Amino acid sequence: MLGGLRQWIDPERTPAVGRTPDYRFSLANERTFLAWIRTGLALIAGGLGCAQFLPPLPVAHLREIIAVALLVLGAVVALRAVHHWASTERAMRLGEELPASKFPAFLAVVVALGAVVLIVAVVL
Repeated sequence: MLGGLRQWIDPERTPAVGRTPDYRFSLANERTFLAWIRTGLALIAGGLGCAQFLPPLPVAHLREIIAVALLVLGAVVALRAVHHWASTERAMRLGEELPASKFPAFLAVVVALGAVVLIVAVVL
């Protein structure tokens, strides 16, 4: 496990694979990574905001459940961002197809379901 984690975060290990791609593709991959990190940070900030500023809701502990769910989702998004960045960089260096990801669709469904739950909680 630690070896896999090191491959994600150690910039010395990624260049050892394949050929250096056109820098524009690497920079685009990095911008995508940073966009995912911003999304993760926004989810974490939303979770902290819910925990600190949301008044108690009619359903017991719903505020805490929402806060924890947003915090966990933010952490998952950040970890997925690193994994996707490393996988994409590796694929570009090896001349392989870029890895497909269902994660954006998964995240959209989770956020939409969360919104529906909040709508129901607010209306009730």
